[in-house]
Amino acid sequence: MEPVTIATRMASAAVAPIVKKLFVQEAPGAGLTDRPVRISSLVSFRGEQRTLAEKDLRKLAGELTERAAQAYGQREGPGTGTRRELADALATALHSLGDLDMDDVQAVRLGPEGLARRLDGPRTLSADAEAYFRPLLNTACLHILDFFSRRSTFIPRTLTEQTQQLDRLISAADLLLERVPARSAEDARFEQRYAEHIARRHGELTIYGLESVQAGHAGRAGLAREWRLDAAYIPLEATQDTPDGQRGQDGQDRQDRQEGPYGQGTQGSEGPGEQLPAAAPVTADRVLAAHPRVLLRGGAGSGKTTLMQWLAVTAARQTYDEQMTHLLGRVPFVLPLRRIAAGGLPAPDRFLHAVRSNLAGEQPDGWASRVLAAGRALLLIDGIDEIPAGRRAETRRWLRELAGDYPGNLWLVTSRPSAVPENWLAGEGFTELSLSPMSRYDVAAFINRWHSAAEAEPELAAGLVTAVRTNPDLGRLAVNPLMCGLLCALNRERRGTLPYGRRDLYDAALSMLLEGRDRARSVPVPAGLRLTRETQIQLLQRLAHWMIRNGRSEMEEEDAVAQLARSLPRTAAVEATPREVYRHLLDRSGVLREPAEGRVDFVHRTFQDALGAKAAVEEGDFPLLLDNAHKDQWEDVIRMAVAYARPMDRARLLRGLVAQVPHRTGAAGEADGEQPGGVRNLLLAAACLEHATDLPPQVREEVTARTSPLFPPRSMVAARHVADIGGPMLLGLLPGPEGLTDAEATCAVVAASRTGTDAALPVLARFRGHSSLGLRRQLVWAWHRFDTDEYAREIIAHLDETDLYFTAHHTDHLRALRAMGGRARVQIVGSYHPDQLIEHLDPARLTHLWLRDGYARRDGEEWLSAFPRLHTLVVPETTPRYTATLPSRLTVVRESDLSVAG
Repeated sequence: MEPVTIATRMASAAVAPIVKKLFVQEAPGAGLTDRPVRISSLVSFRGEQRTLAEKDLRKLAGELTERAAQAYGQREGPGTGTRRELADALATALHSLGDLDMDDVQAVRLGPEGLARRLDGPRTLSADAEAYFRPLLNTACLHILDFFSRRSTFIPRTLTEQTQQLDRLISAADLLLERVPARSAEDARFEQRYAEHIARRHGELTIYGLESVQAGHAGRAGLAREWRLDAAYIPLEATQDTPDGQRGQDGQDRQDRQEGPYGQGTQGSEGPGEQLPAAAPVTADRVLAAHPRVLLRGGAGSGKTTLMQWLAVTAARQTYDEQMTHLLGRVPFVLPLRRIAAGGLPAPDRFLHAVRSNLAGEQPDGWASRVLAAGRALLLIDGIDEIPAGRRAETRRWLRELAGDYPGNLWLVTSRPSAVPENWLAGEGFTELSLSPMSRYDVAAFINRWHSAAEAEPELAAGLVTAVRTNPDLGRLAVNPLMCGLLCALNRERRGTLPYGRRDLYDAALSMLLEGRDRARSVPVPAGLRLTRETQIQLLQRLAHWMIRNGRSEMEEEDAVAQLARSLPRTAAVEATPREVYRHLLDRSGVLREPAEGRVDFVHRTFQDALGAKAAVEEGDFPLLLDNAHKDQWEDVIRMAVAYARPMDRARLLRGLVAQVPHRTGAAGEADGEQPGGVRNLLLAAACLEHATDLPPQVREEVTARTSPLFPPRSMVAARHVADIGGPMLLGLLPGPEGLTDAEATCAVVAASRTGTDAALPVLARFRGHSSLGLRRQLVWAWHRFDTDEYAREIIAHLDETDLYFTAHHTDHLRALRAMGGRARVQIVGSYHPDQLIEHLDPARLTHLWLRDGYARRDGEEWLSAFPRLHTLVVPETTPRYTATLPSRLTVVRESDLSVAG
């Protein structure tokens, strides 16, 4: 008998009683509500309703396994040893029911196979157990869903869910009718093909280094490189650099603002209860909902390009989402500037040609112009920093003309932080935002997802999460998706043994890519192309050095071959031609790629910068490095040059950086463009100290002395600038709170908290008794960047609660607040099911509740009755009007009216 026939051999009368024991039984009248019930609140072995111990769960799994064995019969069924393995595996899978973030209606919609796929079974099973496990789990899920559907309240809840789904479909249809004009059949057919093309082209990411670690698994070498975007994407936050209308014609801030979710009326302390609206950190993928034109800044590897892919794929799929309705009916155009600028910045009808799309020749004449003229386009323009500085003014004119000629579209333009000055596109209505560093929860989520995609042992992921949180050197590296991916690859390759510094990390990553990849996969290499690691690095350095020297992030194949031809005579035992070596490096190194036919670049700019810096140091190009240190593209090059240089040359570089800065330099945040060797060079010199492992003490003291006047930063923009460039080393330079104004103290807190390292906690603890409401808000907002419990003990528990909303970014924060006795004012960031808020908020204390993002389900407002003292509910501007079901004592306040509400 085939294992898949198990469901037909196990009678419901035998299985249903066993499944029924897994769930809490309804008391009379229980559950009579029109809202779905979360699965985690139904199971009887999780949470406060714990009535079934884990040993009991294993016993039930054993009973199910025995019933399955009886259904198969003695000859066809699993043996005794296999049954024990099956029972353990089934218990593990059923235990994960308590972790599912879905309700019973959603589960029934999935079906038994879909629900089974959501349950976490063991990663490895014997071949015998594997044959029986999935059919057995599917059968158990079939009876679980049958149990859900028979509950007394399921049918009313299903009808409510269907009504809400119809409402969503009607809303989507209305939006599409409003946003999408009548189109020709030819345009409509092409847009459907184009949407499928975008979803395929941008629906996957590359996991750097994963293919080498996967190579040991037979038959899996070809699957290692690509990662589904849905599984890989980690939502990050973006912070507005300058609130709209807060900057005068002179470009200077007229009003400082908070980094977090609150406004600050003046450059100083606030009065009690004053809560002026301000631009708050938002989930980066929703920035276009509030701002139709955005210039987004972020460092190398911070996730800018991944965000663009996510937005493009989301728009292409046209799936209705209450949080993403601004993308419904939009047509995405992904335009990497480094690629499209090579042949001249294109007009709309040349967009697809510029990115070398296979569909370029099939688009109807004038189609792209018609899309833009109708205001339906989603323009995703990536990498202002990746085009030469001399062409950025031309690019700005191109953007201004397009935005002026085609109003009503959505725009997202990305750049490294200092590639263009502040307000570069402000005249065209662009809002400037910056990507925030990954929080420790983002890092943990990324690490776990990466190891799951790599089919690595869970212990390796857990060990890396712990190492990143406890080791400051690793913590400083794990600040963006690229660096996290490198750490994960090395962690898997080296079985948990990791390098500590940035230089060691890059060296180890290159070694893994250049040596381990083909060796692990047993790929044959022609005799003339058996290049040692050192030879490959020398050749790659030559290419990187050329790109950096010429201000390029790509190079023509002919230029690359010419550079290799100059290098090969100095290398031993390479008998191949320069073009053969070029193809070999492109195909086999894992460091180069071909973005378009006849062009080559590095898989990430970070590798180009590290290799180019090493080449510059070996060539003695120190004047070249110092002459370009003020340019944003050279920032990582300078850092890595300091790391690779000999002690004498390292001192030369650092002294050269600070020597270019006049001693009269003022506070951090001055316009860098007015003095190319200004504040930015000082911050860069300070940031380089962490890479200077061997440096004369007097040089270190000189850099520190010249940097000290920059602290504390005196504006929020300066605070973020200092933190992002200086990193954890700035912590020892932050004064206060004694002798600081409230505004200066708040800026110091912002700078310290953005480092996100445990070393910042003692610095932040110095400010926890401060009376400024603005400063206390910043301390609360920064909670998500640190360990929940430690930050709660060291910071949150000591804050004056007067007029202060305590921000919860996830349920761990809510649990911690309740463990501390709850709080009267709570701000919720993210979408939660009402059941979660009822479970974790303290009804005896809660008086003010701020739902920053609303909540994910429009199930009515009856749940608010669970909080008898609640009298003020703060909601976003975009929240639909509340119905008459609100408790009569409750006042709904829009965020813009907070200053009135108090």
